[in-house]
Amino acid sequence: MFDSNNMLYPKEDKESRALLYACRNCDFKTLADNHCVYVNKIMHDIDELTQIVADVISDPTLPRTEDHPCPKCTHREAVFFQSQSRRAEEEMRLYYVCTNSNCTHRWTE
Repeated sequence: MFDSNNMLYPKEDKESRALLYACRNCDFKTLADNHCVYVNKIMHDIDELTQIVADVISDPTLPRTEDHPCPKCTHREAVFFQSQSRRAEEEMRLYYVCTNSNCTHRWTE
C-alpha cells in the first residue's frame, strides 16, 4: 500500500516494456491502468521586473552605480545585475533596483 502522499511519475520498466508509476522518494512502483501519458506544459508571460525581490538592495555582493538615477524618485544610487534568463534567444539585460528603502523601484534600460 502506498501512503506517503508523494506524486507518482510515469516510468518505463525496460525489461517488461510496461508503463509504471513510480515514487521519486521511495521504491514504490505500480503498473499504470492506462498506457496513455499526457504532458501539459503551461506557458504564461510574467513581468520580469515583478520577479525581482526588493531585498537585493541590501546584498553586499551586487555592484552599485550612481550613473543611473531612479526614474521614479531620482535617488542617485542603484544596485544592478545581469539577466539570468534561461531563454537563449533573449538578449542580456541589466536590471536596476533603487537603493532608496522607501522606493525600491525596479527598472531596466
